[in-house]
Amino acid sequence: MKQLKFLWFFILMTMSSTLWAYGSSSSSKACAKPEFSNFVPANNANVADGSVFSFFASANTLPSSIKVVVKDLPTTVKITPKKEGGFLVEGTIPASLKGVYARIAITADGQNNCKGNGGWLVKILE
Repeated sequence: MKQLKFLWFFILMTMSSTLWAYGSSSSSKACAKPEFSNFVPANNANVADGSVFSFFASANTLPSSIKVVVKDLPTTVKITPKKEGGFLVEGTIPASLKGVYARIAITADGQNNCKGNGGWLVKILE
């Protein structure tokens, strides 16, 4: 009788470990969101209207999807691939903004349909 219980225990353990080995039933791909860094000018810096800004976008960013908005005003950007990976993104603060705080807001798509966002705040002098 004791051997029969051990046999059942062994069978159940083998089956459950086999089932766990296959993981979950969902087969979704990992999502690596685009990352943004090296913001110039620095966060909370005082800048003049029409000043140039720049930042670095990670290598998994789709360059055609990068959108930059400064205080709700779309801004044209220049995107330069870097040989060490990633992209240098440069733009200009709209001349119509004066004497306000403005967020430089970034959105972009990454691989596997992942969406990323970021940004920083600057004070635009009059």
